[in-house]
Amino acid sequence: MSETLALAQYLTLRRNTDDGGYRFQNYWVNEDVTFLDVNANVSANFGFLPFAFTGMTVTKSGENLNANLAFPNNSLSRGWAETVTKERYLTEVYTVLINDPSDSSNYTLINHYSGQVISAIWDSTTLTLGMASVLDAVGGDVPRKRMTQQLVGSLPLTTRVRVQ
Repeated sequence: MSETLALAQYLTLRRNTDDGGYRFQNYWVNEDVTFLDVNANVSANFGFLPFAFTGMTVTKSGENLNANLAFPNNSLSRGWAETVTKERYLTEVYTVLINDPSDSSNYTLINHYSGQVISAIWDSTTLTLGMASVLDAVGGDVPRKRMTQQLVGSLPLTTRVRVQ
């Protein structure tokens, strides 16, 4: 028996860390799938919505590159996308390795990105949300910004940053 592996992502868009917000996953078509929402430390249902997550590169001085979430441009996406952009929602994007495509509970977390929606652009087919991470604020020397383990996850060992 050969193993089948796949990559997928799931994401949460919320006003603050206590708000459930919007939850989407991009692998199991027309299904709600339960994943661990690491930030809220609860299991939650994530509905299917096709999206792509791109542009994330992490360095110890900040990534200096906005990450993007691209969605289909339709009336359903534009409704909530306008809200998350105007209110600068926080984003949590999780990339997972799916060990068995027939079992949605059988996955391994590969990467966890935390950011904030800072822009939105669209054309006739695609709606793209631009995001910046907390590391961008620190790398850009924004004064009085505080990082917590909850916001940034695990930092590279070479980083000289105190996490509260």
